[in-house]
Amino acid sequence: MADKKNLLLLFDRPQEPVFMQKGDKVVFDIPDNFLTDRYKPIGSEVQSRHSDKANQRIPVKSISIPDLRIPMSLGRNEQFSLLIPRHRRIAGRLIDIFMGMRSIDDLQSVAVYARDRVNPYLFNYALSVALLHRPDTKGLNLPSFLETFPDKYVDSKVFAQIREEASVVEEGSRMPIIIPRDYTASDLDPEHRLWYFREDMGINIHHWHWHLVYPFEAANREIVAKDRRGELFYYMHQQIIARYNVERFCNQLPRVKRFNNFREPIPGGYFPKMDSLIASRAYPPRVENSVLKDLDRELDQIKNDISDLERWRDRIYEAIHQGFVVDESGNRIQLNDAKGIDTLGNVVESSILSPNRQLYGDFHNMGHVFISFVHDPDHRHLESFAIMGDTAINMREPVFYLWHAYIDDIFQEHKESLTPYTLPELNYRGVTVSGVTVNSESGPADTFQTFWQQSDVNLSRGMDFVPRGNVFARFTHLQHSPFTYTININNDGGAARFGTVRIFLGPKFDERGTEMLFRDQRILMLELDKFVVSLRPGQNTIRRRSSESTVIIPFERTFRNLDENRPAAGTPEEEQFNFCGCGWPEHMLLPRGVPEGFRCQLFVMVSNYDDDRVDQDLVGTCNDAAAYCGVRDRLYPDRRPMGYPFDRLPRQGSDRLANFLTPNMFVKDVSIVYTDRTTVRGQ
Repeated sequence: MADKKNLLLLFDRPQEPVFMQKGDKVVFDIPDNFLTDRYKPIGSEVQSRHSDKANQRIPVKSISIPDLRIPMSLGRNEQFSLLIPRHRRIAGRLIDIFMGMRSIDDLQSVAVYARDRVNPYLFNYALSVALLHRPDTKGLNLPSFLETFPDKYVDSKVFAQIREEASVVEEGSRMPIIIPRDYTASDLDPEHRLWYFREDMGINIHHWHWHLVYPFEAANREIVAKDRRGELFYYMHQQIIARYNVERFCNQLPRVKRFNNFREPIPGGYFPKMDSLIASRAYPPRVENSVLKDLDRELDQIKNDISDLERWRDRIYEAIHQGFVVDESGNRIQLNDAKGIDTLGNVVESSILSPNRQLYGDFHNMGHVFISFVHDPDHRHLESFAIMGDTAINMREPVFYLWHAYIDDIFQEHKESLTPYTLPELNYRGVTVSGVTVNSESGPADTFQTFWQQSDVNLSRGMDFVPRGNVFARFTHLQHSPFTYTININNDGGAARFGTVRIFLGPKFDERGTEMLFRDQRILMLELDKFVVSLRPGQNTIRRRSSESTVIIPFERTFRNLDENRPAAGTPEEEQFNFCGCGWPEHMLLPRGVPEGFRCQLFVMVSNYDDDRVDQDLVGTCNDAAAYCGVRDRLYPDRRPMGYPFDRLPRQGSDRLANFLTPNMFVKDVSIVYTDRTTVRGQ
């Protein structure tokens, strides 16, 4: 039987034929009828040439191949976008084919056959989704999308240097190629101050991986219909916008302005400075003050007017104000109950879970598509979409945040219609938080420290037709000193109890330096951590390290090396190691801050675990980044609404955060001190 780990080799060097060496001198021994037309006449010659020096040969059995006409209808050298409906349907079909294979052997055969015939981006996405969801491949550790397609994340000028280094210098003596710190614009553009957030590789990989875990289409509904999927779409993006706005405060910029008038020019522009190695084209720029136009692109099977967007938006707002959506049978689905936000999320980000696509349309996704084709709406210049159309990299684009500020505005319209939490819904009788301290490894108490760090990432998996061996790129990213929370909690209940500790960080002042009103501050509160504690009677002191946060995944998992530090096969630690890699990057847990200290408020709450608990077995599942990603094959591990207690308007009289507090909450003034210094990881 085929070894499922061999499937991961199909991600290596995506444009090289499948019979060329993969991994550590491994070759697939493929049947002659699996070769593409180009190589069939010389099949035995090229296969033997590449297998002679191989350390391992993997036999691939010949089977009857399913109909691949739909997946092959997307050209090998075209761009691929999950947001374009035609591409989504094509991807759904390929996922279904991979999911339908009865065994690892059959999956390997059809994947090997498809690899050289299907668009490489499409192949990577569909096989990744299948490996994440098939029962017999769930333990596999997918390679980072950055490693496979570095052209999506790296300045195009760097690739010539990488090829030179790999071709001239033997492995072991190669030097990392430095990626410029901020290469897409100059300081003449105020928005460029946020380059380190928007263009961060880890943030963009997180966004790509989230959409791997939560795909739009599949014949098997369970692949899409994960627990609270619509609510997760709302909350993950709400937190991104909150984080982006706090970063803007740190850079003396106002909150991002929502893009809510689709007929007005889009302010600013963006020139990504990236080339697609697959499509052999540069990603198109978005020039300043671009204006959306009706789309008529026959190649992409898109014919939509701006009025379609406006109509879908109006119907969504109408549903929010009426308190229900209407499904395809005319039945009402209430929005004002606990599941309302989940239903609304599935309406706004249309998938097969949408209760009525005909009525509510494809609002979020097509908004991305309209913006991504603003430079060539009718395909007269034969241009593909700009990066706003690519979930792997569209967080680089400033307009992403304008669009998602408006998407979040729609969700907040619904949240503001809900009844504020009452004191009994917030309080935990008998439990008091009496003190909180933050200790950083460097600097005084209650002060977070941030700085720059340079890290290396291995790009060899994605460097087609380049000599074998590791080749590294070195990039600069934000980093913080590790820190520890010390939380003092008093339990007057007379018996041991459990509580859920919820930690948030929010700005104390707005962009004008005015102390924030709580109704505005609450949607800028950043979730830093959430965990369960056992409280014995009396005084309890809880210590928690920043690296344990349930929001983040460590650097090593964001930029994963499949081979280093791998736990023993078959152990629970390996299962943990092998989770899909979804999670906010650890190095971006905190905002950047300012040299004199960015003043924030740290909020700590202990809620009643009996009201939070979700009974399920979490052994062997990766639940360490559950806040934005959920838990694999399980229910979301918190019964409360995501963002609780800040997801609703405050009760009467809670104008400031201090007025909102109950005894089981505590607020502490803290600051984030940014130092303009650069360290190198590992040195």
